[in-house]
Amino acid sequence: METTDTRTDSCAGLPHAERRPDGQDQYTISEVVAFTGLTAHTLRWYERIGLMPHIDRSHTGQRRYSNRDLDWLDLVGKLRLTGMPVADMVRYAEMVREGDHTYADRFELLEATRRDVRSRIAELQDTLAVLDRKINFYADAGRALASERSR
Repeated sequence: METTDTRTDSCAGLPHAERRPDGQDQYTISEVVAFTGLTAHTLRWYERIGLMPHIDRSHTGQRRYSNRDLDWLDLVGKLRLTGMPVADMVRYAEMVREGDHTYADRFELLEATRRDVRSRIAELQDTLAVLDRKINFYADAGRALASERSR
């Protein structure tokens, strides 16, 4: 018998309720495009490759996204920003759907991604320091030239 943990993985980052109409929990693909900035093609591709859970359909076959789907898309966007490969994002989505017994594997995948992000942040901080030195050099040189010209 599987035990149910009282914590749940909502499959999402922090919700962004402010961008959604009050009380609404059903959105067309065009509304989701407007909310997320993703294209309809990308949304359909996410569904096709298994990155999105099953999307409900209206009686006419139109996709109907929920707030939970929007939260998931927000997380996917964050994972994309980390540089996580799409294959790993799909694997993460599959693990979420498989259930609580995949928590350890999800933890490891996200930990590895965090290590990669921290490493890239350190590289970017070093790069920023170089840029700051160069900018300061040119700012000082520009002030010196301006000072010489004004004499």
